[in-house]
Amino acid sequence: MPDKEPPNYQRVVDDLRWRILSGELAPGDKLPTEKDLQESWGFSTTIVKHALTLLRSEGLIEGRRGSGNYVRDRTQLVRRAHSRDLRRRIGSTSPFARDSEAAGKQPSWESESKKVAATPRTAERLRIQPGDLVMHTRYRYLADGAPIQLAHSYEPLAITGGTPVEHPEQGPIIGVVARMDSIGVAIDRFVEEVTTRPAMPEEADALELDRRGGRWVIAVERTYYAGQTPVEAADIVFPGDRYRLVYEMPVDPWSPPDATDVP
Repeated sequence: MPDKEPPNYQRVVDDLRWRILSGELAPGDKLPTEKDLQESWGFSTTIVKHALTLLRSEGLIEGRRGSGNYVRDRTQLVRRAHSRDLRRRIGSTSPFARDSEAAGKQPSWESESKKVAATPRTAERLRIQPGDLVMHTRYRYLADGAPIQLAHSYEPLAITGGTPVEHPEQGPIIGVVARMDSIGVAIDRFVEEVTTRPAMPEEADALELDRRGGRWVIAVERTYYAGQTPVEAADIVFPGDRYRLVYEMPVDPWSPPDATDVP
């Protein structure tokens, strides 16, 4: 049985995708106009618009108001979870800054901190009582001026209150591990739960996601521990096409099976 001919919109998508991924159309190049695509393919406006919407949802192109559609810069920041908070490192103590610099991009961020009462969910993660005071810090991270990550962090003021690191972004030390080390709190691990979901409206605005394309994000729920005590809970959001998460998991060293292990 012969293969079924793909729908017309898919033929346009496949052609433009191949031209982008092959490098024929480079980042920053302008795509043919909708009128040009209609004329070259002989398809309707509806079909061409649908094809362009799908390419935007894949993160391959972006629309610029009053100018047309352009190939997106698909350079992704690489986030290596296994080495984010090593104590002995060379260079910046900010994991985000290291990610950006490794990708050849200039890092910057905006932040705002204030004391708030812990919600039941935050209290559960930090093992404190609802209503206990925590320092809530909002972050928006940018690479070469483009927003690429959002985060909300919560730290129990029972741990950091009255110390030089009470406000995460106002002291001389950057990075949660280094900050906690400075007050004698030794973080020994963190736990992450990773999901994907549609962006909330405020997230889409803050990350400048294309409203006409896909608006899915990677959501990371991370908790830092010092022994059995949670010392920071963080909620992090990445646009799915701008970040690549890399995890390295150790495996126990091999040893010959003991006689008692043989059935």
